[in-house]
Amino acid sequence: MKQRKFGVRDQVGYALGDIGGSFVNLYIGGFFLLFATSVLGVSPYFMGTLFLVARIFDAFTDVIMGTIPDRFKIGKSGDKFLPYIKISKWFLAASVLLAFADVSSWSSAATHVWVVFVYLFYGIAYTADSIPYGSLAAVITQDPIERTKLSRARAVGGMIVGIGALSFVPMFIYDSNGAIISDAFFIISIIFAICSLFAYTGLVKLSTERVRDDNPTGKKIDYKFKDALTAAMKNRQLIGMMVASVGSLIVINGVNQLAPIVFAEYFGSPSAFAINSFVQMGITLILFLIIPKLVKSFGKRNLVIVTSVFSIISMAFLTLMTIENVYLYIAVYNIGMIANSVFVMIVWALVADAMDYTELQTGKRYDGTLFSIYSFSRKFGMGIGSALGSYSLGWVGYATGAASQSQQVAEGVLRMYNGLPIIAFALMLIGLLFIFNLNGKKTNAMYEELELRRKVS
Repeated sequence: MKQRKFGVRDQVGYALGDIGGSFVNLYIGGFFLLFATSVLGVSPYFMGTLFLVARIFDAFTDVIMGTIPDRFKIGKSGDKFLPYIKISKWFLAASVLLAFADVSSWSSAATHVWVVFVYLFYGIAYTADSIPYGSLAAVITQDPIERTKLSRARAVGGMIVGIGALSFVPMFIYDSNGAIISDAFFIISIIFAICSLFAYTGLVKLSTERVRDDNPTGKKIDYKFKDALTAAMKNRQLIGMMVASVGSLIVINGVNQLAPIVFAEYFGSPSAFAINSFVQMGITLILFLIIPKLVKSFGKRNLVIVTSVFSIISMAFLTLMTIENVYLYIAVYNIGMIANSVFVMIVWALVADAMDYTELQTGKRYDGTLFSIYSFSRKFGMGIGSALGSYSLGWVGYATGAASQSQQVAEGVLRMYNGLPIIAFALMLIGLLFIFNLNGKKTNAMYEELELRRKVS
């Protein structure tokens, strides 16, 4: 059967997948800590420990989920990953509803058990969804340029939610006096769960799996996990991306969850969070337009390296100085964070290169398993980032359950918000400069060799 050519439909569909996931993942990542500490009265140290333990738990669920599509096909379509997304989207939507249910009337012990349960459930649902979705890019197309377009589309999809939707959340969870409105969290979760389901439905309808194998649906595939794991451990490109992604996720899941507190407590302007988000959106749109030209001129790897050095210097400078004007601060801060914006825009193209590197080395593809191993590094980064964000609140004396914080605490949160990105950008620099070594020339040579092998076979 003749397949439809790759085009805008695929890019829109793939972007919808990240939109669907981001309605849940970014909301929980950005506001679950605030909800648990301010509404449920849970200690930030407890939450930080939970974030770390949950990521250890994910070490097992990620790899298990990654091997399942490589072993079994389900449904009648012959697709490898889309049928799993059709199922997992329901669990992910349920997880955000459970996460923001107000159980503050329960006993302290029951509340803590509930928080652990819902966060672990969210982790399982996120794994069941993110592994098939992330692996999907490898079977939509094998063309490196088309994969870059998918990566760009995915980055924009997440930004649409992170900036276009989440930026308004503080306007609804704080009243005019700056106090938390507890009921607002759950109402928002209902809206986001519905939006997530609609977005995933669009992903399934618009996406086409073009790279297929001859294994029939329902039959166990000849697959050895030991071989896949060995291939992953020998893939320096994949390891480099794992290290760099830990850095990026420290920003996304750790630093960013401090943002609403910084603008509400230090600057006394919860609405500035939305302004900050729109500035981020503007930077993202500019990058969306120019990133292909930048990649063509400098290469994906070099672009991350250069911007990481710039961001380390910029954030060190911002940590040592004080900017009182909130608008000037927003401008300087977002310029300093440019490395993460660049990395998010091209990370999935770099990951696809790393996955193809295993085919170059072994002649075999382990898309699901390799992505699950890479995904674990992302979960680890999420855990480290969330834990750092949580612990940092405890370090500066954040008062759980308080309607507002002291000036001293607000200044401490600001210092953490400025300083933690330095660690993140250092990890990105290490991953891409010292481990990942596929520059533009080597990447082109790799794809030429793979194309030659496929023609011969």
